[in-house]
Amino acid sequence: MKRAGWYVVAGAAAGFAGVLGVHGLGTAPAAALGQLKPGGPGASAAPSAPSSAPANGSAVQPGSSGPARKATGTVEQYGYGELSVAVTVHGNQITGVSVPLLRTAEPYSQQLAQQVIPMLRAEVLAVHSARIDGVSGATYTSAAYAQSIQSALDKLHVG
Repeated sequence: MKRAGWYVVAGAAAGFAGVLGVHGLGTAPAAALGQLKPGGPGASAAPSAPSSAPANGSAVQPGSSGPARKATGTVEQYGYGELSVAVTVHGNQITGVSVPLLRTAEPYSQQLAQQVIPMLRAEVLAVHSARIDGVSGATYTSAAYAQSIQSALDKLHVG
């Protein structure tokens, strides 16, 4: 029975390391949390996402070609509500991501989305793709987010 204690300690250490890894790699600045407005059933949030592109969308970032282009992905239904994601690209590089529509079924889902969406946004901007890892505990939200991003990228013909 001495081994059982060792497994508990090793499991706790691995879990703690996993939590640190998620929070260390996927945290977003406090300003990003302000992009989502709390709401109840049927509420939507229209964030004013900061973007590196000017209002006219004609600037070119270093390392990319062409003007900024923007598309909004399909509204994705998931277990606890629905969401849609807008993407801004320069060439094939994703330079901006926002959530123009977020409706949740309950306050807990809204709270979870406020924590998860900045992490997902940071991951998309890091990998410049919709092929992102989901956030543990928010599997449905993560999948809906990735699907909406992919539909926006498809509209922009970005692979």
